[in-house]
Amino acid sequence: MKILMFGRGVIGAAYGWALERAGHHVEFYVRPGRAAAYGEAIDLDLLDARRRPWGKRVTERWPVRYRESLEPDHDFDLIVLSVQHYAFPEAAAFLGPRVGGATVLVFNNLLVEPSTAAEHFPADQVAWGFPGAGGGFGDDGVLRGALLPVVFAGTLDQPPTERERAVRQVFRQAGFRIRETSDFRGWLSIHFAQNAGLHTQSLKQGSLSGWTTGAVREAILATRELLPLVEARGVDLRRHRSDLLPFTAPLWLAAPALAWLFRYFPPARRVMEAHANPEELRAICRDTLAEAHRLGVAVPRLAAAEPYFARSPDTEPGRWRPALG
Repeated sequence: MKILMFGRGVIGAAYGWALERAGHHVEFYVRPGRAAAYGEAIDLDLLDARRRPWGKRVTERWPVRYRESLEPDHDFDLIVLSVQHYAFPEAAAFLGPRVGGATVLVFNNLLVEPSTAAEHFPADQVAWGFPGAGGGFGDDGVLRGALLPVVFAGTLDQPPTERERAVRQVFRQAGFRIRETSDFRGWLSIHFAQNAGLHTQSLKQGSLSGWTTGAVREAILATRELLPLVEARGVDLRRHRSDLLPFTAPLWLAAPALAWLFRYFPPARRVMEAHANPEELRAICRDTLAEAHRLGVAVPRLAAAEPYFARSPDTEPGRWRPALG
């Protein structure tokens, strides 16, 4: 399959590498002038957990292909779109008239309604997913991160289309397991709220790593307070019990378990240590708090953390930058 990763971000680079290793042709679309700045290869330092629970370290210089233009008559079969959620509208508007005959995999964190997010794309050419990976580009240009064995996929309460099944098969062939949900709208809303709950603590600490059990406990409580907001958005939490379990289980069990996972499970620790975009965390919290105000839902712990993510001239999100993924 011929695959275009939209932007040279963390997710695009990590999965682009894995998909190319599985035999697919992979290219990156970048802004005009960026290909020369990026160079001909990406330096990788990945913990690949697809076949080993604790991960296999991969360090290599991966030669990549860039393109700085995209016409509607291209021959790509699949376009993978994964950018910061606040950059998604601009990226989608740019890509919309250039989709051609490709399937667009929306591989993204989103708070807006999926129908709104995908309004620029032909409805029958969209597939929904979410990565099980993370990390960041360091100051030395090296991508440090982890690839987990699971990729999340789903539909908006309808059976998967032929295009969606083909996308799932691409990832299965690359060694990933697919975790499926028919209420992907609800799954995305829950995931966004979980992120906001966790970031009430990561922003206070100034880091995603090294969490104490007490910090994890507070993050769990913050997330619990956000669940009524998810329900106010029309999500039936009963359909997502397994996803919510780490945040609904008794605190005496959940807090130490998650603290151990964050500190000692190598793939999770690598993702948290390598994350390099604090503005993404601040924007998630800001947008979640704004949504709570809009719907009249009290979220006291998130509101109390507002000084750590309030907008300022130094924290304004930039315009779409594919390098940030």
